[in-house]
Amino acid sequence: MAQLDGVFRREWGPAVAALARWSGDLSVAEDAVQEACAQALRVWPSEGVPANPGAWLTAVARNRATDRLRRESARGGKELAAVYEEVTARGAGGELHQVRDDELRMMFTCAHPALDRASQLALTLRLISGLTVTEIARALLQSEAAVGQRITRAKNKIRKANIPLRVPPAELLPERTPHVLACIYSVFTEGYWSTAGPSAIRDELCDEGVRLAGELCALMPDDADAHALSALVLLHDSRRQTRVDDSGALVPLDEQNRARWDRGRIARGLEQLRLAEAAPGPYLPQAVIAALHATAPTWQHTDWATICLAYDRLLSITESPVVRANRAMAIGFRDGFGAGLAALDEIADDPRLARTNTVATIRADLLRRAGRPQEAVRWYRVALGNANVSEPSAAFLRRRIAECVTS
Repeated sequence: MAQLDGVFRREWGPAVAALARWSGDLSVAEDAVQEACAQALRVWPSEGVPANPGAWLTAVARNRATDRLRRESARGGKELAAVYEEVTARGAGGELHQVRDDELRMMFTCAHPALDRASQLALTLRLISGLTVTEIARALLQSEAAVGQRITRAKNKIRKANIPLRVPPAELLPERTPHVLACIYSVFTEGYWSTAGPSAIRDELCDEGVRLAGELCALMPDDADAHALSALVLLHDSRRQTRVDDSGALVPLDEQNRARWDRGRIARGLEQLRLAEAAPGPYLPQAVIAALHATAPTWQHTDWATICLAYDRLLSITESPVVRANRAMAIGFRDGFGAGLAALDEIADDPRLARTNTVATIRADLLRRAGRPQEAVRWYRVALGNANVSEPSAAFLRRRIAECVTS
């Protein structure tokens, strides 16, 4: 079952994007792919996973969508009948095939200015990454009800306003690109720092985030922010295989085996970083931080002074309490852990962090490193008690508590 879940998550976005392109209806596409996954759960355990599971799911989903459109055209009169005829004519030229930019097409569609920014992001994460409403709500720090309503309203607006499911003309790309960048990074982030489930990393989402970032660079080769995002995900991804041990437990950056980092991805990331030199958005300073970690020969040789400057640059672009919390950690390494704790106090009560365990986890780590294990245990337990902590993160926090208790 776990193996099939990984297949479904990997193939969900391409299948929904292909079906949406073919049918012109997001709800029809999503429902059809869900039905195809349900059929796979019934068939694959006995017959085996097909050699090309994505093509299997897409073909079955197309059949389901065709049946639905046929039924609705029979019930709904001339208007729905015309829709069905249009869709069947669109597919008459041959077999449905996936185009590499199908998912980017969906992202640009979801970035339509008729949709508000929060709905754009929630809808894209649902359709492209296949995240559940619960997972999206956790990632966006919103309630499940609010996220579900946003997704439903956004799909209805796209259908009723007849918003085309295509990459817009070149002159409209720049106004939608910031949304697409944010969505790609959210897809990668959910894979690299999974917020739900038994695994700390979801490889299929990491791979998709790296691929989509590369596709966007190919589509918009002169966009510095696209290259900055590509650099960021490549540099992070170079460490993916060392972020967990053989048992699946999280391994923090200072304990990772740097000899196992992917040097090819680091080189590609640094090249993208050079192309992103003038990028005005938030991804360049983050990529600089990732590059400084990726190129430091040892943890002790990390350039914390430059990392703090990069955080300062990031804060001048985006006022994020999470960035301020991470900057406090960097200040702790640059100026001493007491200074880091003081910087953390400045944003500890920010209500935007109330749903997260960010402050508690960073405070606990700073206290542990400052030689104050009893105080650290208290805050590790606060972090552990957060309702949104994932299973791998909870295991890591329990490990830290045990280390502090025995120190």
